[in-house]
Amino acid sequence: MFEEIKKNKLKSNVIIFLFIVIITLIIYYICNAFDLGYFSIIIALLFSSISAFSSYYYSDKIILSLNKARPATKEENLKLVNILDSLVISSGLEYKPKLYIIEDAQANAFATGRNPQNAVICVTTGLLDKLEYYELEGVLAHEMAHIKNYDIRLSAIVTVMVGFVIMLSDLFSRWFMFGHIDDSDSDNKGNAILMLLGLLFLILSPIFGKLMQLAISRKREYLADATAVEFTRNPEGLISALEKLENDPNELKEINSSTAHMFIVNPFRKNLNKKRRSTTNLWSTHPSTSDRIKALRNLK
Repeated sequence: MFEEIKKNKLKSNVIIFLFIVIITLIIYYICNAFDLGYFSIIIALLFSSISAFSSYYYSDKIILSLNKARPATKEENLKLVNILDSLVISSGLEYKPKLYIIEDAQANAFATGRNPQNAVICVTTGLLDKLEYYELEGVLAHEMAHIKNYDIRLSAIVTVMVGFVIMLSDLFSRWFMFGHIDDSDSDNKGNAILMLLGLLFLILSPIFGKLMQLAISRKREYLADATAVEFTRNPEGLISALEKLENDPNELKEINSSTAHMFIVNPFRKNLNKKRRSTTNLWSTHPSTSDRIKALRNLK
């Protein structure tokens, strides 16, 4: 586990670096297209650095806002608060995560934040309504595992940064297609190469975003399941919860595709046919629930 945490921290730093490089090239290309000269690289570096800083420190707030989550209260969610309190002790975490609620009939949950000190666990009202005590404990333990393993930092950074790159790519690709940008006057060979790279990233960034999401999701779900069992000593609670979540017919209403990989089960699973739901394919952001349950039973 400690090795995985170390890898997650390293990957987070690598992703931030790649993000700065990609944004710098895209903005440089755009500034050069508007013939801003030597100011292009300064503007590009400033823009990429500020956006990387904002994405890192405000990723949890951005993600909660995208999913229209509200803070949980002890008065309304006493059972949830009590389960979390006991899991903080069994998990060994020094800081108690904040609890948030999404008003939605689908049973689902996710964790986010840049580190355990600023972690958030978010659950839907459907999860609270449909799960029994030990099932709910299993789901919260799974999200606590993501927090302890530093999966949340990696996931949150990827969500916000990749979403930002794709949004920027889409915006200026449309601008370019409609002829508002003209780089034909660029006669500097070095500038032309950088601009070409910027344009290349504009085109490839949606594919890059999808690959980044796939790279961080599936293996970590298995590890979080196993870690959750260490916290609860009750694999049946999580197994039963996963079965209920997989068979839930409701579609998450406020789901954003950029945050789908963060949930404990795929929130878009209603649109998948039964065969695809029972197998893990190359483009799955989550391992199949049947594979996860099989792995959990092998832990017993």
